[in-house]
Amino acid sequence: MCGIVGLYLKDTSLQGRLGALFAPMLVELTDRGPDSAGLAVYHDPAPVAHLKLVLFHPDPEFGWETVTDALGPGATLARRASHAVVVTEGDARKIEQRLAALDPALQVMSEGRVIEIYKETGLPDAVTRRFHVPEMAGSHAIGHTRMATESAVTTAGSHPFSTGLDLCLVHNGSLSNHNWLRSRLERHYGMTFKTENDTEVAAAYVTSRLLEGRTLHQALEDGLGDLDGFYTFCVGTAEGFAVLRDPIACKPAVLAETDAWVAMASEYRALVGLPGIDEATVWEPEPATVYSWGG
Repeated sequence: MCGIVGLYLKDTSLQGRLGALFAPMLVELTDRGPDSAGLAVYHDPAPVAHLKLVLFHPDPEFGWETVTDALGPGATLARRASHAVVVTEGDARKIEQRLAALDPALQVMSEGRVIEIYKETGLPDAVTRRFHVPEMAGSHAIGHTRMATESAVTTAGSHPFSTGLDLCLVHNGSLSNHNWLRSRLERHYGMTFKTENDTEVAAAYVTSRLLEGRTLHQALEDGLGDLDGFYTFCVGTAEGFAVLRDPIACKPAVLAETDAWVAMASEYRALVGLPGIDEATVWEPEPATVYSWGG
């Protein structure tokens, strides 16, 4: 099962309502994924030469002040429920190493200038309320409701997965060659993996193609030859998002577009609350075809 939703606001005047429009989309797909839910929201850019990280620690009593102490002067931290947003200067890899040395249980949900990922176990409505999603502003968001079939129900195993700066991926389906891909990505790119989830491998694959100089559109086209299985992907970047279904396209997906926005969902019912949906162009994405917006 699992449910996917994505919303990209072409009309900047709507950006203050991003969360209010997006949260009901995610909640509508609860019956496709009652185990956990999560979203990547693109908003509030960090200053130039700074990095924004979203962190999670499983211990509710974790001392978050130790994070800013470890990262040094200039680092700021803001709590959001079980997560925290950190803004700091420095190289991403070195920052990750400092955090791992501080506490191996400290998990990086996302990093970049504009992305923030929030995800937790529990029903989507509870997750959206916990992180105050309806109050969020921004340019676009991607979300996922999960029915776990291939790995444990944990915060780390929930979607979205981020494996590169400002990049995330959500997935409905299953990859049959993810173990082989995982080994290849570890050997050739030095990538490390936090979970056994095949979606994390798919995200890392896209990142590996981007590291080779491919565009997001090209990276997803490459995946048609390298990724074996059935899937619907929605991939977010700082500029927008892209959608791809495998050549068989057995997993449901629908796209809708107006002059003000473009939206994607596993089922049409998640889109009916969007303004202007009655005038939207609505279609089922073709198999093995990349659709992208925003660059």
